[in-house]
Amino acid sequence: MSDTPFGFGLPPEEPEDGDNGKKKGGQGGSQGPADPFGFGGGSGADNPFAALFGGMGGPGGEMNPGDLGAAFQKLGQMLSYEGGPVNWEMAKDIARQTVAQGAQDGSKDASLSPGERSAVEEAVRLADLWLDGVTSLPSGSGSVVAWSRAEWVEETLPVWKDLVNPLAERVGAAMGDVLPEEMQAMAGPLLGMMRSMGGAMFGTQIGQALGVLAGEVVGSTDIGLPLGPAGKAALLPGNVTTFGAGLGVPQEEVRLYLALREAAHQRLFAHVPWLRSHLFGAVEGYARGIKVDTTKLEDVVGQIDPQHPEELQNALQQGMFQPEDTPEQKAALARLETALALVEGWVDAVVHAAAKPHLPSADKLRETLRRRRASGGPAEQTFSTLIGLQLRPRRLRDASRLWASLTDARGLDGRDGLWEHPDMLPTAADLDDPDGFVHHEQPDFSELDKMLGEAARDRGTDLGKPDREGDDPDGTPGDGKGDGDK
Repeated sequence: MSDTPFGFGLPPEEPEDGDNGKKKGGQGGSQGPADPFGFGGGSGADNPFAALFGGMGGPGGEMNPGDLGAAFQKLGQMLSYEGGPVNWEMAKDIARQTVAQGAQDGSKDASLSPGERSAVEEAVRLADLWLDGVTSLPSGSGSVVAWSRAEWVEETLPVWKDLVNPLAERVGAAMGDVLPEEMQAMAGPLLGMMRSMGGAMFGTQIGQALGVLAGEVVGSTDIGLPLGPAGKAALLPGNVTTFGAGLGVPQEEVRLYLALREAAHQRLFAHVPWLRSHLFGAVEGYARGIKVDTTKLEDVVGQIDPQHPEELQNALQQGMFQPEDTPEQKAALARLETALALVEGWVDAVVHAAAKPHLPSADKLRETLRRRRASGGPAEQTFSTLIGLQLRPRRLRDASRLWASLTDARGLDGRDGLWEHPDMLPTAADLDDPDGFVHHEQPDFSELDKMLGEAARDRGTDLGKPDREGDDPDGTPGDGKGDGDK
């Protein structure tokens, strides 16, 4: 479990699968996107408002009156914010600005050509055709789209709100709790300003994170959660090209393999109706167990200077958020890790089965994606930053092996039928003993539902019958012919 949920002061991660300590984009240690929220690296980390004002001024850093006026106008807008715990308009604006500046590999966002959009549509259609032979779940891709990086930001922002708001709300509540009750009424303006600053701080850092992430994700399901609109399969052609660079694999194969993964995720989320709420509920349950170090927050409140809003940022950088060391929190973490591992393991297994007969580079692409996940790829880093969770590669590989074993033992219908009810899915203990799970009998919930339905129908029928001979249908004594017999 990460010691610094939400990524404040997140230490550099050591990759488990080698790569000599390097992250995507050739960065090592704490460089690059290892902390996509910007705490601990880059000019944006030193001041959370640098993303707002950093582009102003001349070559020597001087600011002309027009720039200064614009800066104060933005500052006024920030401090007048009265919305929720995150200033999402600011987050979107900064994410778009970050995208416009280009990715860390130097590539720029660009409008997509008709040819790129057509290639994505054809790849997903072919991927769905191949998946038909390896899973009993039908296609879930009601539509297929190709996104630019800016479009990815726009389309996924609603889901990021669901992920981030639970923890941000805890921070906002903690800001009001650190003052004694008798002082809270007097400190109303200060608390209001702090909440506005907190919303701006979260909005700034989330915007920077999403802008960086938009330069590296390849679709809408990179973190195992459905980030895009339901039923809409999406790939980012520019990032797909970057992903395949240097692999020695034809671009068509790379695109098809990534299309298989996107289409497989879409099938799962479209035809397992409880899965989305189950995953997001697990995320929210884990976030509820995050506590705020009010001692540090009290120190900040006592020393805060309206002219130096970065003081709040600096305090957060020191690690103010910690997971509660309780059985409930550990159980929430286990549920979330296991659920994500099962989703990703199922996708890995069915995509490999679909790709192996058709793509010569299937094994190489599979291992590349696994190593990317194991070394903390961009999506995993951002997810860890959001809620302090790391999806352990060992669990992912164990889940993939379990799903493959289930295919051999029970066939496609038996394997995919486990998604009918959350209680039928493997647990963390089952991932430790996959053979035991594969070969033990599973409860048949369909039979139970049938029995309950029949019982309900029988009960409804009995309500209209006399309870005993001679009783009227309403249960009163009589000759069974109703009140008309009197």
